[in-house]
Amino acid sequence: MANTQAATQDFVTIRDIKDNVVIQKNGQMCMVLLASSINFALKSLDEQKAVLLQFQQFLNTLDFTLQVYVQSRRLNIEPYLSLLAGMEVNQDNDLMRTQLREYIEFIRTFTEDVDVMSKSFFVVIPYTPAKINLTKGLTNLFTPGQGQSNLPTETAFEEHRIQLEQRVGMVSEGLARVGVRTITLQKDDLVELFYHLYNPGDPTGAAPLQQ
Repeated sequence: MANTQAATQDFVTIRDIKDNVVIQKNGQMCMVLLASSINFALKSLDEQKAVLLQFQQFLNTLDFTLQVYVQSRRLNIEPYLSLLAGMEVNQDNDLMRTQLREYIEFIRTFTEDVDVMSKSFFVVIPYTPAKINLTKGLTNLFTPGQGQSNLPTETAFEEHRIQLEQRVGMVSEGLARVGVRTITLQKDDLVELFYHLYNPGDPTGAAPLQQ
């Protein structure tokens, strides 16, 4: 009986990660920013209006699409409890030792009843290299003989990466005016991010992407 189960890689849209740029199988390139959060609810009404207006103005300046991804993961509290347990053992004051023990029990009981979640905010900035030239037909963006792999030539990749980084700079500056700090994910960070996306039930660390 033939094995009809599709390979896992068939469902992964990533072809390669190069110079912090994700290259998808369809040729699209993107970079990912990790964004900070702001305490919007704690701001005054005037401050909230100012933030919304600034964000609206930022969106109006863009001539390309963005994707905002929010990742929620259950926080592993065990390392923190282990740290507290070590402090309890080394505590000379009996009262402090008792308070630490009660605090540890409170944290353990609370986290068993309530899922403590950590949230991460990502901004995905895409760039799709033009494949059609109206005067010359298809442009030669990809290596001859490797059309199905959609891997750009070195020269084409550098040209497209520069265009993509310009978009990244525009987004970073726009979000900074709103009060949101951003950093560009490096290759190892991208591998970990996509590994957990495709393996949401795996609590272990990331595994390298298979090329």
